[in-house]
Amino acid sequence: MTFKNFIGGKWVPAESGETFQNINPADREDIIGEFPASGPADVEKAVAAAKKAFDGWRKTPAPRRGEIIFRAGELMKARKEEISRAMTREMGKVLKETRGDTQEGIDTAYIHGAEGRRLHGFSAPCEMPNKAGWTVRAPIGVAGLITPWNFPMAIPTWKSFPALVSGNTVVFKPASDVPHTGDLFAEILMEAGVPEGVFNLVHGGGGSVGNAIVKHPDTRIISFTGSSEVGRGINSIGGDMLKRVSLELGGKNAQAVMEDADLDLAVEGVLWGAFGTTGQRCTATSRLILHKKIKDEFISRLLEKVNALKLGNGLDETSEVGPLINPGQVDSVHGWVEIAKEEGAKVISGGEPATEGNLRKGCFYKPTLLDG
Repeated sequence: MTFKNFIGGKWVPAESGETFQNINPADREDIIGEFPASGPADVEKAVAAAKKAFDGWRKTPAPRRGEIIFRAGELMKARKEEISRAMTREMGKVLKETRGDTQEGIDTAYIHGAEGRRLHGFSAPCEMPNKAGWTVRAPIGVAGLITPWNFPMAIPTWKSFPALVSGNTVVFKPASDVPHTGDLFAEILMEAGVPEGVFNLVHGGGGSVGNAIVKHPDTRIISFTGSSEVGRGINSIGGDMLKRVSLELGGKNAQAVMEDADLDLAVEGVLWGAFGTTGQRCTATSRLILHKKIKDEFISRLLEKVNALKLGNGLDETSEVGPLINPGQVDSVHGWVEIAKEEGAKVISGGEPATEGNLRKGCFYKPTLLDG
């Protein structure tokens, strides 16, 4: 299938006419579709549509805006399994996780749908005689929202629903590894009743589309989730242009296990923290700090569990760990393992791509433990 951008309430191709392929990371022979390789000209059209729609949307009563978002949550609930399976096919994580990802979007719709009735201001005593002071909440304008590939439905809802309920209009760029879930999200908002131009979807890369959104003079809010390096650049540009900037960036998280811990519970925590979403989370457990008295026993228990994890296509209900998002990520992970080995670390499990059987068709890497 060939997909399009969603601008001003219409599905339109990229101005260039160029496309890129969306490929299943569990099976690189499975082409999900062709998506528009957009650029600054497409962003210009989307921002213009959002700016044009802003006045009518901000004047729509906040409770009405909230009702539309609540309706989007109901539509997501009805299509939960469809969305989750599409997400697993293009992103790779197992169905248990994509169902949770979709449920987060549903819950976010319900939370922020209700906020449409709670956009309260407040009054304050005034120091001058015969004067009154109060505040009201007012929307800012066009919000440029740039989201990553690891939570393809949850994170777009976290960014979009508060912006829309507050009366802002949106230009949304999903990660180019997960464009289909972005399309499904746009379909749901359109069906829920979001007016033309209020929500716009532009596909494409960060360099061509993301930068154009950040630098456009008419995007007054920027929300980005991704690497710290890119985030620094966005913050610099946004700050210089006096935009409201929200950043959710990388992490290097540690789990510490003390000598009196419940070791079985702690092992389960490591398995989920380190290998859930194939480790592709800013909150992933990438460092394990063990009390010396329990280290050997803990590692023994952990190794048994790690070596038993089943890698496979996330659409298989028995799979526990899916693929990495693309071949470049496989190379990146393996590169870091090699650097660790050069610096003195010892590989005690994994440490190489998984190529057995059908795994060779996808972007699989063995769950890896490094000591030292």
